[in-house]
Amino acid sequence: MRSELIVDVNDREISIALLEDTRLVSLQKESRDSSYAVGNIYVAKVKKLMPGLNAAFINVGYDKDAFLHYLDLGSQFSSFTDFLTKVLDKNHPLPSVSKSPLLPEIDKHGTVTDVLQQGQELMVQVVKEPISSKGPRLTTEITLTGRYMVLIPFSDKISISQKIKTTEEKMRLRQLVESIRPKNFGVIIRTSAEGKRVAELNHEMKSLVKYWEDAVAKARTATPPALIYEEESRTVGVLRDIFSPNFDGIHVNDPEIFEQISNYVNLIAPERKDIVKLYKDDQPIFDKFNITRQIKSSFGKTVSFKSGAYLIIEHTEALHVIDVNSGNRSKAAPDQESNALEVNMNAAEEIARQLRLRDMGGIIVVDFIDMNKAEHRQKLYDHMRELMANDRARHNILPLSKFGLMQITRQRVRPAMDIVTSEPCPSCYGKGEVASSLLFTDTLNEKLHYIINDLNIKNFKMYVHPFVDAYLKKGILSVYRRWQMQLGHKFKILPDQSLAYLQYRVIDSDGKEIDVKEEKDISSSATKNKNKAKNRTEEE
Repeated sequence: MRSELIVDVNDREISIALLEDTRLVSLQKESRDSSYAVGNIYVAKVKKLMPGLNAAFINVGYDKDAFLHYLDLGSQFSSFTDFLTKVLDKNHPLPSVSKSPLLPEIDKHGTVTDVLQQGQELMVQVVKEPISSKGPRLTTEITLTGRYMVLIPFSDKISISQKIKTTEEKMRLRQLVESIRPKNFGVIIRTSAEGKRVAELNHEMKSLVKYWEDAVAKARTATPPALIYEEESRTVGVLRDIFSPNFDGIHVNDPEIFEQISNYVNLIAPERKDIVKLYKDDQPIFDKFNITRQIKSSFGKTVSFKSGAYLIIEHTEALHVIDVNSGNRSKAAPDQESNALEVNMNAAEEIARQLRLRDMGGIIVVDFIDMNKAEHRQKLYDHMRELMANDRARHNILPLSKFGLMQITRQRVRPAMDIVTSEPCPSCYGKGEVASSLLFTDTLNEKLHYIINDLNIKNFKMYVHPFVDAYLKKGILSVYRRWQMQLGHKFKILPDQSLAYLQYRVIDSDGKEIDVKEEKDISSSATKNKNKAKNRTEEE
């Protein structure tokens, strides 16, 4: 599988797209002045204790107070607060974690009022970005993440990624890390450490310890709330998590970010430094790699996939709802049950992609097309688990219920990606909205297939706006000519000055207008839901 990372940098934000075999599977956007990102460490004050929630609200400078639960204090909170007291005392020499004693662990069934006081200063780390009306979620169990390992102050444990399978490699890594880790620092060994030499691990260990020492030094002089450690740029952070020797290319259109990524790749995989390329063409980088078109077709409420089927994706405060519709697809399968299975299996592939692409988290409910056979429901469940096996976010999938609903929970650490794909109408200057103009030719192609294959009409004329007609017929092997060769039927596309920019109409050989509205054009899934409700009522 060919993997490429495309980085689009402009004045306001950085967009990072991950392509697998030229197909967009992940998209992240980050404002260039964003704060409160996951991994950032702050010196902050306890603003309010909430015994009923067994939690505290912390002032980290965000307009909404951050949330710190008792269970997020960490078992070594006593050692942590003792160390922090010495750090904040300017009359005391700056302490070292390795020389600080580990005190007894706090009671995991204790209460927040036992260990925190209003106005108390803490060193906290963001574990979940602000989402909707909620402030950041915090922890005092600080972690510093590198390419090969995660360093945890005030811990004495070494954990190893479960994805490292061989016992010999686990023992080798455990012995290496045990020999180089400082006292009172725990380590989580990441999958990417597999096969690495002690020199590489030791170099990263020293870098992470230096990050911690620099943060502690800043904490002494900082006035709460203050940022004392900032996670690497999102670009480098994404690269750190997903980089593999099989990457085929990293394309960046900004010299500064290009330099950052080049230095990082040269540090962790010097033999692969040539895959980082600076993009210099005048054409927008996302247009060059066909990402803009994929964004337009993959976001929004309605998402089409194979054979005319489509998804309806709705977002609420509490959960995400995905409805699977067969649309006006050709019934290739011999019966309704087999047809439903085929649509559902294809829908599962698109849903797994959409979860990663939009970074949807929390509760996701998927309404698949009803299937009567238990073996088909089990096959779909197994297929969904297999598709999501490579999803880096923690998730849990439940089997289909008797109503054909699949429930998925997925880790949510930042707001879901929601891109508006509709455009202000050029005729009424924004009073209304139209579908994305970039996808208009795709829409026309779908309509031609629908007229010829589903309505079985051979000779007809399609009228479009003169600008669209000129675009379709441009060049020797024009889009219009390719469509005629592909569909193998006699039809004409002609200009009509009375039509709006994205308007079209179809006339048959008798001069009568053909209604080309499909199910997804008329209503999202009202008819399907009405029928499903009727069937379920009859079952009950």
